[in-house]
Order: sequence, then C-alpha cells, then structure tokens
Amino acid sequence: MSMPFYVSPEQMMKDRADYARKGIARGRALVAMQTPSCIVIVAENPSTTLRKVSEIYDRIAFAGVGKYNEFDQLRVAGVRAAELRGYQYSRNDVDARSLSNQYAQVLGDVFSTMGPKPLEVELLVVEVGDTPVNDRLFHVLYDGTLLDEKNYCVLGGDAEGIGKRLAASYRDDFDLASAIKVAVAALTGTERTLAAADLEVAILTRNGKRRAFTRVLDDAVADALR
Repeated sequence: MSMPFYVSPEQMMKDRADYARKGIARGRALVAMQTPSCIVIVAENPSTTLRKVSEIYDRIAFAGVGKYNEFDQLRVAGVRAAELRGYQYSRNDVDARSLSNQYAQVLGDVFSTMGPKPLEVELLVVEVGDTPVNDRLFHVLYDGTLLDEKNYCVLGGDAEGIGKRLAASYRDDFDLASAIKVAVAALTGTERTLAAADLEVAILTRNGKRRAFTRVLDDAVADALR
C-alpha cells in the first residue's frame, strides 16, 4: 500500500496564501481616499459593463479586486445581508463594521478549509460619516484579515508601490478633482497613463442624506485629470 502524501499545515497555508496573492496582484488596483466633502474611490477598470465599485446600503459602498465572479458574489451576498438586517431591525443597525466582519468570516473560513483553492479577492467596505473622523474604511484580505484603514486605502495590483506614491502626495484637504488626480497618479506612476474611459470613479458624499453613493461620469473625471 502506498504511503499518503503529506504536507505540513504551515506549508499548506503558505501555498494557499501565495496562490491568492498572485491572483490578486494580476488584477487592476483601486484607491479609496478621504476628503473633507466625500470618500472617493478610483479603480482602474476599462470595462463599461462590469463594476468593481458599488453601493451596498445607505452611506456604504463596496469595492473588490481580484477575480470578478468571486467578489461580485460576495457583493450580492452583502447587499442581501444588509437589506435583511435593515428590514428586521432598523436601517441604522446596518453599518460597515458588521458587514466587514461577515466578509472576514467568510473569507477566513474558505481560506482555512480544505477546499480546492482560496478566494482570489480583496475587499473594501467604506462608510461615510458626517465628518472625516467618523468615516470607516475596512480592508478585508483574502485570508479573512480585517484592517481598519485611515485616510486612504489601496487594493490589488502593485499595492505597495501605489501606497508609497499615494503617501507622498496625500493631503487631508483635497477637493474632489484633486483627489481623483492624485489617486490616478498613484495608480499609474511615471511609466504609463490612464484616460477617463479606463477608470471607474465613485464617491460617498457627506450630504446628510440617507443615500450618499454617486458615480462620477467620464467627462468630470477627464476634467479632473487635465
């Protein structure tokens, strides 16, 4: 009888993490940034039909990088969970923290179980507050790790390089146009350029109203990049 093939748990987790990171790194990156008037999310996405940034609930947005079919299934599940909680209890009981914890639990369970592969996704759940200090930016990694980000957040692609460029140019007093321009410069670096048609931009506005999510049209993005 042949001996069963053995892999140590440490090596198995390392292999699964490497697999997920490589898949995520192949995807196009996105940047989220706080400003005095809004939270702006800028994603590299030339598709006109597939969306990486979406509204989840009142004042809450979702963004994902990696395999589209995987993070879009998570987006739909998040919308359903938020709607159910808001219906059963109160709309005020739906917040980014609870949604992020649910996403972290799902990703952590998939990563640690003996399934064929981990999910190749990273998620961002953001909630706009009445002031920047009340904003919430939750970054959920492929293994279920949950990070509470401040000021800005980078997902996917060359996240380390993009983060360094953004850290060097970020200010907390940007208007919307300046924030878009700085985010795009961080995404591209000095070796390439992105047009408005290559980008997906959305904002959560501090308007004091229930609905805060708005997509920024290509014409407005093009004006900001001039």
